[in-house]
Amino acid sequence: MMTTDRTTVTAVLDSLADAWDRGDADAYGAHFTEDATYVTFVGTRYVGREDIAGSHRVLFEKFLKGTKLAHEVLDVRFLGADVAVVSTSGDTYKGARPGKLSKVQTYTLVRDGGRWLVAAFHNTRRKPLMERISFAFAPETKPKQ
Repeated sequence: MMTTDRTTVTAVLDSLADAWDRGDADAYGAHFTEDATYVTFVGTRYVGREDIAGSHRVLFEKFLKGTKLAHEVLDVRFLGADVAVVSTSGDTYKGARPGKLSKVQTYTLVRDGGRWLVAAFHNTRRKPLMERISFAFAPETKPKQ
């Protein structure tokens, strides 16, 4: 993997966050492939760039109006020259950026004509109390990293 590939892939996430912060659903959706899948933390599954942009247009006007998107890249793995899997912590917020981000997210990006696009996204809300209970009763399930 070349450092420039990692930089280019993570720049896509920065650009997604910028579009979110502006409430620009079309710019947000433009980062996804035509047939992308998008799973929210509540389990809603959207298919396709149009569905992703359309749903975010409404969300930016209602429930997510004025929110910002925070993310921290945890890992970038290249599964070949044209596929990358990016793991992040993330969250939406108003006001001050949260210190701890409450969601774990997985992006699968593909290179399409020299441009990296998100082909799949999955968002899961972390439940730290449940993790602690689980690890207390089954410590061997705690991640090594």
